[in-house]
Amino acid sequence: MKFSQLFTKTLREAPTDETAINAQLLIRGGFVFKNSAGIYSYLPLGWRVLSKIANVIREEINAIGGQELFMSALVEKKYMEPTGRWNLDVGYFAKGLGEEEASFVMGWSHEEVLTAISARYISSYKDLPFSAYQIQTKFRHEARAKSGLLRGREFMMKDLYSFHASQESLNEYYEKAKNAYLKIFNRCGLKAVYTLAAGGIFTDKFTHEFQVVADVGEDTIYVNEDKNEAINKEVFDERGLKHLGWKKEDLVEKKSIEVGNIFDQGTKYSEALGLYFTDEGGDKKPVIMGAYGIGLGRIMATVVEVSSDDKGIIWPENIAPFRVHLITLNEQNSELRITNYANKIYEDLIKNNVEVLYDDREDKAPGEKFADADLIGCPIRLVVSKKTLEKDSVELKHRNKKELELVALSDIKNRL
Repeated sequence: MKFSQLFTKTLREAPTDETAINAQLLIRGGFVFKNSAGIYSYLPLGWRVLSKIANVIREEINAIGGQELFMSALVEKKYMEPTGRWNLDVGYFAKGLGEEEASFVMGWSHEEVLTAISARYISSYKDLPFSAYQIQTKFRHEARAKSGLLRGREFMMKDLYSFHASQESLNEYYEKAKNAYLKIFNRCGLKAVYTLAAGGIFTDKFTHEFQVVADVGEDTIYVNEDKNEAINKEVFDERGLKHLGWKKEDLVEKKSIEVGNIFDQGTKYSEALGLYFTDEGGDKKPVIMGAYGIGLGRIMATVVEVSSDDKGIIWPENIAPFRVHLITLNEQNSELRITNYANKIYEDLIKNNVEVLYDDREDKAPGEKFADADLIGCPIRLVVSKKTLEKDSVELKHRNKKELELVALSDIKNRL
């Protein structure tokens, strides 16, 4: 991608109505556009990051047997009423202009919908277990829509649901999902802490969150540093500690950001919506369910919060919009030669499947180009200038390091 072809532009100053670092840098860098409080559009650079996060998620969830589907965003009242979740203030009701009452809600969770779908296909223990997931926009009435992409009213979410004939089967899959989640966050450049938590409006059982330690986090967790596990403040009581077998004095209080969660939902949804199976003895039993959620935009925002500096974002390589940011520094009477070399480097890298953002703009000073490179935060910066070409080289700098080095033109491909 050539920088001159991007329709978006970087901003020197952060929006005055954004206090969160993630929102400030993502807006300034041209990754997102704020439509309303808690509602953002992903621009080309931001969509590239989000798509890479989605691909990481797909790879790890597919590896544990998840089958991807896509469910409707409009959820009819008949699905939510049996579980008592129709009138919760978390939802946005949807109705036609001529209707007095809403008969649909914008989907904020899809347990009921997939349970109803599964009832069409499950009848025997032989049909179990299985798991299915989607990556879809969710809509939630968030009264405190702040902190940028960390707390939104509309957001991209991966929601996975598993269906089992026994608690043992669910427990086995729950552990697989836990390990898959830890791999996902690690590949996205985040160190997640497995955290005991409450179930909220989803289940009355203990659940588990994946928390990233950060000073800006809204959650408080108590970390067992030997195990890299924690307990959320909301269940930091005798019952929660007994469940873990921990003592208060062994734990360290920290602020954190929740990036994912997993739930043992038991038979709450299957009993309410008639999802039963016949076991080996011929008895009819409700299906046992689990649910597993990850917010894609939340991962993106958390990475920015914990991996940035006063100049801009520092993207982990797996989810960076581009791996390389190529810059030309043209000087009087040498523009043609510099541009020719830069064009060749750009074309060669693309041929070798290296993603490149090429700053080919002729109306920008070197300082502006460097500032934009730091703000956007690609892992590697390559600079082509008169000085580097005099040594048949380019300047290479990693975004997360201070050191500069010269790399021979003939060695660029090998280095990358």
